[in-house]
This record gives sequence, structure tokens and C-alpha cells, in this order.
Amino acid sequence: MMSDTNEKKTASESNIVNLPSDTIINKRDMDKPLVLETRHLGIDFGGLTAVDEFNIGVGATEIMGLIGPNGAGKTTIFNLLTKVYQPTRGTILLCGKDTHGMTPAAVNEAGIARTFQNIRLFDKLTVEENVKIGLHNHINYSMMSGIFRLPSYWKEEKKAHEKALELLDIFGMADQADVQADSLPYGAQRRLEIVRALATEPKILLLDEPAAGMNPSETEELMENIRKIRDEFGIAVMLIEHDMKLVMGICETIAVLNFGRIIAKGTPVEIQNNPQVIEAYLGSKKDE
Repeated sequence: MMSDTNEKKTASESNIVNLPSDTIINKRDMDKPLVLETRHLGIDFGGLTAVDEFNIGVGATEIMGLIGPNGAGKTTIFNLLTKVYQPTRGTILLCGKDTHGMTPAAVNEAGIARTFQNIRLFDKLTVEENVKIGLHNHINYSMMSGIFRLPSYWKEEKKAHEKALELLDIFGMADQADVQADSLPYGAQRRLEIVRALATEPKILLLDEPAAGMNPSETEELMENIRKIRDEFGIAVMLIEHDMKLVMGICETIAVLNFGRIIAKGTPVEIQNNPQVIEAYLGSKKDE
């Protein structure tokens, strides 16, 4: 399977190291604390265990993939990390800080941002206005200043405008700042959702099936944008994706989920050659 990808990944995988805790990260992140760590994380819905014993560690600038069959619990994991769901058991550490009891808004402010399987933009607002919404944690003026349009309000609005255009420019969208969001092509809407998430200044960005509905050229562009996010923003990226070319081509480490439990963790080459993964997700040889 994907022997050409195996060859491409060999050099980069020599930079992957195993930590005593069974976490694998890139050597460049060895002197930095883990940005995200989960310990014995799990959630039950009634009598059903949806996720159990989910243990991962993500390096400060790591690109990590979370893959598995439909219904394996991947989006549930993202909902746990962002506190859409409160875990039944276990611990989530963000830069070493326990997020227990935090709300989704508090977790976002602390440094976790995400996108969704289904694009969630403010369709009738402009591209720039959508990005400004992501800047809400960093706009500092009082309600009174906003109501009466005091100088402090205009000062912060100017900063927000400049920051929004700066972010849009990085992703080649500055010239679309005044365009209504719902008039953008599909790929550009995906890109805008990522830019809005980056506007919150996260420490880790969670991407839920970012390539869904994209054509091959849009997927290639997405791969470059994910690398750009890691390199220019210096943050970690964790993604759920069914496009194996994207996952194997961009992720440094991969965790495979099946029936709510991790069945394998490793580099792309290790995952591609793991018999459990081949049978549970990538497809056994007898099915080919």
C-alpha cells in the first residue's frame, strides 16, 4: 500500500521519538511541554461506552491524524476535547493544565480551536466579519464604548480589521474580505472556517474532516495550508480525515480508533503496515 508515500516519509520519520509514557512526538518538540495530553479519557451515553481509555500526547508543533471507521468515536473525541461533551472519566491536559469543568468558550480561550464536518460560517456576513468573530477573545473595549462609539472602540476595531486582513492574506483571501461568506466556492469556505479558528490564537487546531467534499486540487492546497499553519503559526494540528492520501502525506503521527478505543499509534508507515489497522480500517487484502 502506498509504497511511494512510504519512501517519502522515511526521512521525516527518523525524527520521531518515543517518550516513556508511550507518546511519540517529533524531535523538534522534545524540549517543549506537550500541548495536549489525555489520560484514560472516556465517555458513556446511558449504558453505551462511546470512548474508553483514550490516551494520547501531542507535541507543541505536531501534525497528528486521528483515523478510524465511521462510528469509531472520532468526532466524539473532538467534542470531549472542546467540552461540547463532558467526559465520564479521565483527564484532558492543555499545556499541562487540567481542563476539568471548563466550558467550550473557556477551552477555546485557553487554546483549543476547531472546525466542523459541516461548515459553520455566518453565511450572510462578509469574509472579514467572520474572521473578526474569531478575534472576540482579543478585542478589548467595554459595552459602553461600543454603544457610544468611543475612541477606544474605534482603536480596537482598527486593530481587528488589520489582524483579520493579515490572516486572510496568509491564505490568499484578503481580496475577498468584503465578499459575503455564502457566495464563496466550497474550498474557500473551508479555508475561511480555518482562518476564523486561527483568529482565536489557538495552541492546537482541531480539523474535523477538512477535505470532505474537496476535489483533488483543493485537497492538495489544503495539505499545503496545514503545513503553513504549523510552520507560520508554530502550533499543533490534529485532524480527523478519511482521505488516506492526505493523512499519510501530511501527518507525522497517527492514532487509529475503533469502537471507541485506540488500536494503534505510530508513524504513517507503521500504521499502513499494522495488521489490526489493515483489517479494521484500511481493508484486508482479501477485500481488495
